[in-house]
Amino acid sequence: MEERSTPAEETRIATRSSFLDGLKGLGGAAKGVRVDKDELKRSISIPVNLAAAMREAIKLKDPGAPARKYTDTADGREEVEPPETPMVVFVNSRSGGRHGPELMSRLQELIGEDQVFDLSEVKPSDFVQYGLLCLEKLAESGDVVAKVTRERLRVLVAGGDGTVGWVLGCLGELHVQNREPVPPSAIIPLGTGNDLSRSFGWGGSFPFAWRSAIKSTLQKAAVGPVCRLDSWHVTVTMPEGDNLELPHSLRYIEQHNGSQELDTSGNILDRVSSFEGVFYNYFSIGMDAQVAYGFHQLRNKNPNLARGPISNKLIYSGYSCTQGWFFTPCTADPSLRGLRNIVRIYVKKVNCSEWEQIKIPNSVRSIVCLNLPNYGSGRNPWGHPKPEYLEKRGFVEAHLDDGLLEIFGLKQGWHASFVMIELITAKHIAQAAAIRIEIRGDEWRRAFMQMDGEPWKQPLRGDYSTLIDIKKVPYQSLMVTG
Repeated sequence: MEERSTPAEETRIATRSSFLDGLKGLGGAAKGVRVDKDELKRSISIPVNLAAAMREAIKLKDPGAPARKYTDTADGREEVEPPETPMVVFVNSRSGGRHGPELMSRLQELIGEDQVFDLSEVKPSDFVQYGLLCLEKLAESGDVVAKVTRERLRVLVAGGDGTVGWVLGCLGELHVQNREPVPPSAIIPLGTGNDLSRSFGWGGSFPFAWRSAIKSTLQKAAVGPVCRLDSWHVTVTMPEGDNLELPHSLRYIEQHNGSQELDTSGNILDRVSSFEGVFYNYFSIGMDAQVAYGFHQLRNKNPNLARGPISNKLIYSGYSCTQGWFFTPCTADPSLRGLRNIVRIYVKKVNCSEWEQIKIPNSVRSIVCLNLPNYGSGRNPWGHPKPEYLEKRGFVEAHLDDGLLEIFGLKQGWHASFVMIELITAKHIAQAAAIRIEIRGDEWRRAFMQMDGEPWKQPLRGDYSTLIDIKKVPYQSLMVTG
């Protein structure tokens, strides 16, 4: 059963009316009203000494020493009012077509250097473990400003979907480990697809006139209403000994004894290895992940190609034509082209405890488990089925906080192309509250997978299966809407 929010959490979710009233006069870029720089800075800036203590805690990886130092010097400081909506910003300086460093500089000018973090230097997990813990220790010691800052804190993430998911996952550890409230997050879209950003009203790309847009973005991140977002935990279990390079959104977990579930041919594994992660938009297997993996490899080898979202999309589109979506070699065995030959899918439907095997349609070459209405740079491959169709299939209308994933398939490249330009919808497979995927290599020696735009190459074996378990995380992330 999903847990209910505490009154304190509900209070945090509601936008503070007094602050909204105070900023109504500021308006925003959309209304053509100038955002006052000084007023904005007063509302979102954390007191200098407090922000410095958090930054030092992260640097030393010790929340205690900076907290004690801050407390010891409290008598000599002038009392300050806590900020209305304190904010920290995480910037992926490698995103945004090389604008990352310039964006960081502008944000530091507007909000203060200690509140802006470069993700190439500071991991969001370190911010959670040391920076926020330092703030909480100060709040527990009776520091009212630290307490109010922690309660009102918001996070702004500048990056693509993978970056946003990374930060959200680290913030989610607050709830898992300490049952602490999770700060709401807003987005500056710097990636290629930016589907998370689109889903919450932050747009598909940051404006060309980004310098003038930053102030209005900060203001909207400060006063925007907050909604809830489901997140999904993925565990991949595979035979021990197969090494692979994982994206930063995944991590290895402790190796453990083998399971009979991995063995459908009478052999028992002594040891297996597993890794896990959390996604917010989608998890997929197949050709779409293969194209994403190849594109990431190409971009990593040739950084000069990553000049911005438009050039990335052009390169991505051209690269997809070389990966077999459209022109599968004539010599390839047709039986090896569809995923149904190596994949079995089991689902648990809502309010049901039993696993049900789902048939995979012929010729499906990508299987996508989708949480948001946006996929592939703002497309909606699930579509908007009519009520009669939903009732016939046993489906319900899709929402991003309904505890369900939409599972659909993409066939050859022409089918995927028509889906992406929304002439047709994808092949509907199921809706599920939990998913188990079993995949065995047979003639295949690898499969490509991706999670919120972060792809990897998964080794496969013909004698043992690899299991992928997907289940809903028992808490919901909080997102600021633009």
